[in-house]
Amino acid sequence: MREVRILEIKQSVFADNDRQADLLRQDLKEKGVFLLNLMSSPGAGKTTTLMRTIEVLKNTFKIGILEADIDSDVDARTISESGAKVIQLHTGGMCHLDAEMTRQGLTGLETSDVELAILENVGNLVCPAEFDTGAVKNAMILSVPEGHDKPLKYPLMFTICDVVLINKVDVLSYFDFDMEKCKEYIHMRNPKAKIIPICAKTGEGIEEWSGWLKEEVISWREKR
Repeated sequence: MREVRILEIKQSVFADNDRQADLLRQDLKEKGVFLLNLMSSPGAGKTTTLMRTIEVLKNTFKIGILEADIDSDVDARTISESGAKVIQLHTGGMCHLDAEMTRQGLTGLETSDVELAILENVGNLVCPAEFDTGAVKNAMILSVPEGHDKPLKYPLMFTICDVVLINKVDVLSYFDFDMEKCKEYIHMRNPKAKIIPICAKTGEGIEEWSGWLKEEVISWREKR
């Protein structure tokens, strides 16, 4: 029987992407562009949260948004109403963005007049967490209807995120969602994660979230 060769391609792909992500981070640092990677499952409220965030920070930073989807330009059209610079990225069936895809998106966005770039990643709790996009910080949105047990089921997503926004708190009374349990499970995965309950629809918690992001951008710029 011939010997079967085993190629660990997954590790190789991730290692190459990590190198590309580090190069992109350095390039953006030199250009003074802070990149935030925003992730969630579909329907958790990324676009509505972004609209609220832009409203609060548009007079503080020049903002550019990268909208990533498998298809359609629905979210980009929505974001364009905010006045922020926006570009729609189609992933061709891919369920995530990697560092090179993010670089292409930033090139298309033209970041010469952008200080804060936010990537709205493809809606998915698995693949986006596996690929470093070159972002300075990672954020994710968990919505109340999804359940408080998601940190147990999707550990990597919560492990890599610097901040977790728990969205749709206005419907807490309609769902079996235990806020304290959710916070406990998130900190099991990531003790350093910042947790901010919000309601993108009503604006609850948006000031705190936007304040956190503002401080992160300012701190990053001071350390450049």
